[in-house]
Amino acid sequence: MKIAIFGSGGVGGYFGGRLALAAQDVTFVARGAHLAGIKESGLRVDSIGGDFVVHPAKATDSPKSIGRSDLVILATKAWQLDSAIEQMKSLVGEVTMILPLLNGMEHMDTLLTFFDRKNVLGGLCRISAFVASSGYIRHVGVPPFIAFGELDNSKSARVDSLKEIFSTLKGITVDTPADINTAMWEKFIFISGTSGIGAYTGQTIGEFRTNPETRNMLFNAMNETAAVARARGAALSESFVSDTMSRIDTIQPHIIASMQKDIMEGRPSELNEQTGAVIRMGRTAGIPTPTHEAIYAKLLPLENKARGL
Repeated sequence: MKIAIFGSGGVGGYFGGRLALAAQDVTFVARGAHLAGIKESGLRVDSIGGDFVVHPAKATDSPKSIGRSDLVILATKAWQLDSAIEQMKSLVGEVTMILPLLNGMEHMDTLLTFFDRKNVLGGLCRISAFVASSGYIRHVGVPPFIAFGELDNSKSARVDSLKEIFSTLKGITVDTPADINTAMWEKFIFISGTSGIGAYTGQTIGEFRTNPETRNMLFNAMNETAAVARARGAALSESFVSDTMSRIDTIQPHIIASMQKDIMEGRPSELNEQTGAVIRMGRTAGIPTPTHEAIYAKLLPLENKARGL
């Protein structure tokens, strides 16, 4: 399968690397020093599930040079979506599948504005990985998981084909949920809560989950997002937030979310696409989101500084 990895950071680098090792025709879209590192020495991935190197690795900063692809894995930061869409158009043909692995929910509406619905799958992943240096990805926690499906939840040969490919990859759990929209909301409830509280406190997940005050804040943040999700049609179980809190208690205590890491290191982050998105969607649905509003108010000055505003 001809696959373009659009966004070759922690997520795209890890999953794209595993696909390349499995002899799929993978090209990484990257830029700057990271691109140079991949071209010179291949893509190195150090992983809790086993280290590997893809060398040689196909990589470019010109999507037009790749041409129409069977699959485009979209793994940029959510705030880079508008720019990515313009560059992705040369990759997308009649039968191309776009598999978004972004943090958020609003990106789905944006993708469907610019691409035919038949090209867009629902998708999500779970992994803690990041670019450690040029051409070098570190996977430091969370067993790799990927899920995808048709937006109307129908069964399809192309989704079955993708599942077959991903199921052969070492160390990756793959799923095709009965309801991909609800599955994406479940991921967003988790990530927007842990990212927001982590950035708000500046603490690891192990620290803020054990403090009664910040644990309660996390619970409230996830409940707010769950209420928004239900208002938008997600079929969440009544115990979802409580069950998620129990799952959070099993995560390696040193983990910090990518949004939190960006904010703490003074880089532009997904604050607007995660916390801001919950607030916007809550207002549209008439759902109060006071916890997210408090998080946003504290973090916005840091975000503006990182963006030079």
